[in-house]
Amino acid sequence: MSGAGLSLRGVRAWHQAGAPVVRGVDLDVPRGAVTALLGPNGAGKSTLLKALLGLVDSDGQVTLDGQPLAALTRWQRARRMAYVPQRSLLTAPLPVWAVVEQGRFAHRGALAPLEATDHEAVRQAMAQADVTPLAERPFTRLSGGEQQRVLLARALATGADALLLDEPTSSLDVHQALRIHRCLARLAERGCCLLVVMHDLNEARRSADRAVVLQEGRVACAGPIREVIAADPIRAVYGVELIEGGGLGYRLSEGT
Repeated sequence: MSGAGLSLRGVRAWHQAGAPVVRGVDLDVPRGAVTALLGPNGAGKSTLLKALLGLVDSDGQVTLDGQPLAALTRWQRARRMAYVPQRSLLTAPLPVWAVVEQGRFAHRGALAPLEATDHEAVRQAMAQADVTPLAERPFTRLSGGEQQRVLLARALATGADALLLDEPTSSLDVHQALRIHRCLARLAERGCCLLVVMHDLNEARRSADRAVVLQEGRVACAGPIREVIAADPIRAVYGVELIEGGGLGYRLSEGT
């Protein structure tokens, strides 16, 4: 499909009345790939995600599959694009299935009863995120990695196929991080549009297909992952030398 995925042109974003944090970003996030959003601390990565979600002041043009996001209502945008934060602020010991059901609020509202189609969407989302066995467990008693997969399931329950994730593997052990990345790879295979803020360049190189690097609120480089996480771009943005072969490799064991 021509224009499939997210397209940003001249996007700026700022907090309250301050100077822009994101300063004229042009980038494309295609469907069928995991796109890593990289950059030093303070480069504007999280602010850019919040701009796409309408959570901070912004301007510029953003389209999803050729349709301007500005033409969508807040509820329409929530049904098309979902967000997975670094961590949840939920403190109530809700069972996992109830947390995932929150993803259907974009379709029914918080007080409307769920219908059969909603329950099926929740079931499928839990299966895709590998959290079905956790359905009856209190969310607050899950490990960090389990909670992240539940938050991913909640996003999938919206029915949105454009997902924005802010460092979804932050503070997770290697096993849980790999399970998150396996879920994202499967979603990309199904044609989802995925923009994932990442901090670890080694992790990004193992798990992403494409990358965009922000520097001081602007795109420093973008393209296939091996072209972006390469000696010259990394030296220019991070001021460090990339040592090829210096990272460790991992994979999930059979049956996990």
